[in-house]
Amino acid sequence: MDFTLTEGQQDLARLTGEVCTKLVTADRLRELDKAEVRFDEQLWRSLAETGVLAAALPESVGGSGLGALEQTAILREIGKSAAPVPYLWSVVLGAGALARWGDEAQRELAAKAGAGETILTVALSEERNWEPAKPTTTATEDGGWKLVGAKTVVPFAAQAGRILVPATVSGKAAVFLVDPADARITPQQVVDRSPQAEIEFDSTPAELIGTVDGGAEILAWLLNHGWLGLAAQQLGTLERAVELVAEYGREREQFNRKIGSFQAVAQRLADGYIDLQGLRLAVTQAAWRVDEGLPADAEIHTAKFWAAEAGHRIAHTAVHVHGGVGIDRDHIVQCYFTAAKHNEFALGGATDHLRALGTLLAEAH
Repeated sequence: MDFTLTEGQQDLARLTGEVCTKLVTADRLRELDKAEVRFDEQLWRSLAETGVLAAALPESVGGSGLGALEQTAILREIGKSAAPVPYLWSVVLGAGALARWGDEAQRELAAKAGAGETILTVALSEERNWEPAKPTTTATEDGGWKLVGAKTVVPFAAQAGRILVPATVSGKAAVFLVDPADARITPQQVVDRSPQAEIEFDSTPAELIGTVDGGAEILAWLLNHGWLGLAAQQLGTLERAVELVAEYGREREQFNRKIGSFQAVAQRLADGYIDLQGLRLAVTQAAWRVDEGLPADAEIHTAKFWAAEAGHRIAHTAVHVHGGVGIDRDHIVQCYFTAAKHNEFALGGATDHLRALGTLLAEAH
């Protein structure tokens, strides 16, 4: 099967890469690491101005009507630059879901997100809940919808204008839209210093997205696209990490030889290359099936499993081969190490997705 990107997809990826490469330099990443909030607003504005943000949104909300393959191409370039921007959470998930299931006002919000005029995010994780499709946060209708519960590690919660929140209504999953000003937000420290927060809901007012009966479908869509998006972003992050290791191996000398010529180092790089190819194939196959309207649950779990496994191995290879400078917080390789570790565990690690994949395979047979 030929998974070569079309010319249009390559052009979109190239444009995204050019914008990220121009603005997200090593010095800029170091600057952001020391900032109070690790969010590159300048890059975010540029991605909006060049049309990258809206490209893969439906035409009904001002987008170009492109699909999952184009979204993964954009995410790969964002991951390659380790750029701290909420494209996955705000555009792919937030705006994508509102464009698909929202009412007129909610679709207008999706259009604003695609134009970079507001930020959306999605609260998918809960403490001690290993089944994200069954939220412990609850919603009741009493003169309007009210939420009770809490979400954890919510990306860009403090920067968001609205948050998509899955909750359970009488045993059924549904998805709601919440104004963060109505909830209690507590910043959380995570490995890559990206803006994350815990959100507590205490009879917090909310708007229903779609219908309660259709909520499980919306939540499944959010989870699948979130897992796929993280895998695509991880692909770009790991590609650049391997490039950094290869560059260092060609430059660093030990015992009057380039360290890349040592068999042990070469083997680590070769293993990293194999991991990259596996992840690239898994991401592309999953995105292609999504675009074709084919069942893709197993392929998406496979992609996220590869993202976690490859992320662990390549991240540690990058630090190991760099030696002492690999653990220097001022060295660029640290940005890719922490980004890879974040992508590895966000929305479930390797074990979670291997277990989910096993369940799917058992049910199919």
